Amino acid sequence: MRIEHIAMYVNDLEGARDFFVKYFDASSNDGYHNHTTGFRSYFLEFEDGARLEIMNKPNMDDGKKVLARTGYSHIAFSVGSKEAVDELTDRLREDGFQVASGPRTTGDGYYESCIIGVEENQIEITI
Repeated sequence: MRIEHIAMYVNDLEGARDFFVKYFDASSNDGYHNHTTGFRSYFLEFEDGARLEIMNKPNMDDGKKVLARTGYSHIAFSVGSKEAVDELTDRLREDGFQVASGPRTTGDGYYESCIIGVEENQIEITI
């Protein structure tokens, strides 16, 4: 068994798509639009075949996001090396994204950083 894809609702569909394409080398399909319901989505595929569906529809609830909450906490991307973690973290910081932690080695041995990315959602960057 494997996870087929992860999905998240966003307010700025094209902005979210562009973020994952620019920083995480995602490729995007042409998108889907249900004209009856107003639902729109893109499937983003990453180098190893993992997929993320980003979605939007009219009248979504957009509650405050805090780091310690129930539900999905973050999405993690493996970039292959400590140097790559450092470089991508620096690039995101320079482009104005908040670095929530790291880069650092965690107590359980992960080398990672966490940034606050698309629409205040946490993204982990690890080896």
